[in-house]
Amino acid sequence: MADKNFIFGTRAVIEAVNSDKQIEKVLIVRSDDNTLHKELLALLKKRRIYFQYVPFRKLNKITRKNHQGVVAFISPVTFFDIEEIVTRIYEEGKTPFILALDGVTDVRNFGAAVRTAECAGVHAVLIPEKGSAAVNADAVKTSAGALLKVPVCRTRSLRETLLKLKKNGLQIISASEKAEKNYYQTDFTKPVVLVAGSEEKGISNSIVSLSDEFVKIPLLGEIKSLNVSVAASILMYETVRQRIN
Repeated sequence: MADKNFIFGTRAVIEAVNSDKQIEKVLIVRSDDNTLHKELLALLKKRRIYFQYVPFRKLNKITRKNHQGVVAFISPVTFFDIEEIVTRIYEEGKTPFILALDGVTDVRNFGAAVRTAECAGVHAVLIPEKGSAAVNADAVKTSAGALLKVPVCRTRSLRETLLKLKKNGLQIISASEKAEKNYYQTDFTKPVVLVAGSEEKGISNSIVSLSDEFVKIPLLGEIKSLNVSVAASILMYETVRQRIN
């Protein structure tokens, strides 16, 4: 059985995964003796689909129908493989331009950043599977439809994926008010991944440690941080400015 944004029931979710529907995440009530649940879990792990164990009452808040302890949220967006995209960009003779969002959970900030990414010609947006804004109808709306145009790539480990991109010749540029170097002192004309973090926690230390450049946007007022979508927009358009020039 189905609804606009989610489907429920163990067998229905298994069929959805097998038919290659774009699944955002699956919520499951833990049941160690349920054979069908075990089949679903094995399939989710094989397909690398994010799932989370939750209490039964949480699923009851989503639907009062017979969900059998399983609810899957359907994404309106098709997810892509970041390494395949980067390979294709190189083959086309272009310079990769990637935006990575680390821990950006607010849907409005996420949508606004992707909207700018589309306008700036970003080749792909990279996000972690866990700890990121839901890629749902609300996100598509706040992005003004940009989420349907810019390839979105999800990864279980943002750090591991960034390491692979570094090996493929991309430089990692992370932005934080804690940096000493101003962003306009950096070369954005090379293959690049721009990393922006949440306003609350910023970029995680594990990502900062592997960055090739750690830059800041000068703040001259009393407020000491920018909205993450604004900060990301400034860096994206600095990349555009340098590449056009």
